[in-house]
Amino acid sequence: MPVRPAVSEAELEAHLRGICFKTGPPRRIGVEIEWLVHDARNPRCPVEPDRLKSAVTALRALPLTSLLTFEPGGQLELSSLPATSLTDCIEAVTADLAQVRPAMLAMGLGLAGHGHNPWHPPRRVLTDPRYNAMEAYFDRWGSAGRSMMCATASVQVCVDAGHEEPGPLGYSRRWLLAHLLGAVLAAAFANSPISESCPTGYRTTRQVIWSQLDPARTLAPPPGPDPRTAWARYVLDAPVMCLRSEDGRWDAPEGLTFREWIRTGVPRPPTQEDLDYHVTTLFPPVRPRGHLELRMIDAQSGDAGWIVPLAVTAALFDDPEATERAYRIVKPLAETAGSRPAPRNPLWRHAARAALTDPELHTAAVACFAAAQEALPRLGASPEVRAAVAEFTDRYVARGRCPADDHLDALYAAEGDLTVGKDSQ
Repeated sequence: MPVRPAVSEAELEAHLRGICFKTGPPRRIGVEIEWLVHDARNPRCPVEPDRLKSAVTALRALPLTSLLTFEPGGQLELSSLPATSLTDCIEAVTADLAQVRPAMLAMGLGLAGHGHNPWHPPRRVLTDPRYNAMEAYFDRWGSAGRSMMCATASVQVCVDAGHEEPGPLGYSRRWLLAHLLGAVLAAAFANSPISESCPTGYRTTRQVIWSQLDPARTLAPPPGPDPRTAWARYVLDAPVMCLRSEDGRWDAPEGLTFREWIRTGVPRPPTQEDLDYHVTTLFPPVRPRGHLELRMIDAQSGDAGWIVPLAVTAALFDDPEATERAYRIVKPLAETAGSRPAPRNPLWRHAARAALTDPELHTAAVACFAAAQEALPRLGASPEVRAAVAEFTDRYVARGRCPADDHLDALYAAEGDLTVGKDSQ
């Protein structure tokens, strides 16, 4: 006879529906920024685990406002507190980085903004039970899981879910906008064309890696008229990755969905806390966690490279006029996307490989960046932020390029120099 669950299936579904889209006027913005940690003198030299552990200890002693964490491969992540304006968000994270970067440099370490490690194969340095279980789970789908865990970095922008009622700022509209605009953002900010010093054939290798993982937890939920229902069903039908334990391994039985765990209560009845933890192991391109977490943007190069994707995304989601324009711009992209969920549909595949050399994505990006630039003054963005967005637009978007193209140009130029050198000998 099945063990009685700690909470019922209906109670857990109601809990999910209550926490996934917390509606109200969009007024908060947040960002989560990841970097690859490297040796300051030689980025191609892997950083030993002991040096990373010392860095963790030193950085956690700093008086930061952002949450500081390290990912399984040693990537550093700063997660801002929800801010009431774009300016407040940028200023808070910039102040934290002004402490983190010198502290890292004092230890001989630097931070690199790449969507995928261009130098080294994936190597896990954290051995927490969560990551042991995650690695074992993703190994069922091949090597992509280890690359995702240990060799990728991103800029994740968090925006409010939106209003309850329909309209440009309604949560249903914003949910659809995120999945269409997400392909444009992935293409415009593609910054991971190289792995182990070789081109991969994609401009955002990071996005390709995500598309190769367990589809039940990394694809977008099926489209439908009610995002809350779709998300609740998606969560409960996703396989359980980790069964947390006070001691021993956290591995879960293969193929056990959370819904089946509720109904059988085996190996123990799940709790609401188990469900909340389960949600943290789901990685679709847009994750509703009260707010909308946009997860498709590669990490960006430069000390302030993260500011441009944050500013553009905030403008297109939180300025009503820009939001309406962006929705009209990207709505035709649904035909290219088709019925398959992101990131495995044709639209997202074009974004990963071609980025803004794809004519449809280029046209959409030019129009969306123009809408964002017009909205930024209305959001109170500083002249410096507006200038950074304008410079990125002129350098990349207007020309049908993305940051990945710079890396490819440099790589091919270096290979050409080596060929010339050999020919002259």
